[in-house]
Amino acid sequence: MNALPPAILVRSLGDARLVLEAAAGQAVTLLSLPDAAATLGAAYWQSLVQAARADHPAAPAHDLLDCGTAGGYALAALRQGLTGIVFTGDAEQRDKLRAIAEEQGALLLDSRPQAFDPANRRNPEADCRVWLAAMAARER
Repeated sequence: MNALPPAILVRSLGDARLVLEAAAGQAVTLLSLPDAAATLGAAYWQSLVQAARADHPAAPAHDLLDCGTAGGYALAALRQGLTGIVFTGDAEQRDKLRAIAEEQGALLLDSRPQAFDPANRRNPEADCRVWLAAMAARER
């Protein structure tokens, strides 16, 4: 897989919808909070992403659930059918999980990508648009 599109932190379905609306057709990566697999779970994250995509079916969006160092949560996420996870655990577990991910066509990252955080902003949607435009300009 090529480099992921710009990542934006997502805390809720409202956040995910806001990001996809702000992206206005630009590819983005919906990134969970650190260790979100332990607090939200893979099924919840999958449902959140599916609901946001249903509202914006033409929006090109990747998603990453952060599993932290917990191999069990990472495996559960892959079994759930997630297509992208972050796993920062030990190399032996990571290699096994990466093999499983590759078999399924999923992506496993061993570190979190840099991400924009729209929380606590006066106008998060507009700020997302500005940030995404800046990221697109960098790629040119």
